[in-house]
Amino acid sequence: MHFSKKGLFKFTLFFLFLVTLMVAWLGFGEHGFVHLYRMEKERAVHIERISRLERENQELLEEIQRLRTDQAYIEAMGRRELGLVKNEEILYRFDHKEETEANPGSTSKPEPEK
Repeated sequence: MHFSKKGLFKFTLFFLFLVTLMVAWLGFGEHGFVHLYRMEKERAVHIERISRLERENQELLEEIQRLRTDQAYIEAMGRRELGLVKNEEILYRFDHKEETEANPGSTSKPEPEK
C-alpha cells in the first residue's frame, strides 16, 4: 500500500484526530480520569468521616458502659452536668468576671447556697 504525500498527510491527520478523540474521551468522558480523580477525593472524604464517626461511636459506647457500671462516674456526671450536690453539702459559686468588674479591689466573700 503506497500513499502519496497528500494521502499520507490525510491519513496522519485522521489518525491524530482519532487519537485526540480517544484521549479526550478517556480524560473527560463520563467514566474518565477526571471523574475518577473526583470520585477518589470524595471516597477519601467519606473514609475519613466514617473513621471519625467510628471513634465517636466507640467513645459513646464506653461512656454508656461507664454509666451502667461505675457509680462514681454517674455521680461525677450529675455534679458536672446537672449541678447536683449531696445532702449536707454546700455549693459555692463564684462569678469572677462580674465580681472583678464591679469591685476590682473587693475581698468580700459570697454567701453559700444551701
